[in-house]
Amino acid sequence: MATKKLKVTLVKSPFGTGKRNMACVRGLGLRRLRHTVEVEDTPAVRGMINRISFMVKCEGEPE
Repeated sequence: MATKKLKVTLVKSPFGTGKRNMACVRGLGLRRLRHTVEVEDTPAVRGMINRISFMVKCEGEPE
């Protein structure tokens, strides 16, 4: 069974947003602006994306 993947792109700088937001960005594997990573669709990843939703663009979400 294939796991669902999400494409996450960093579109806003995390500097000045606090340590917890910076930790979420690094936890997702994002390193610089306009960097895109593919991550598995898990509740933990969804929580990180939800926390920094104003900084990232997410594609491939199931309806």
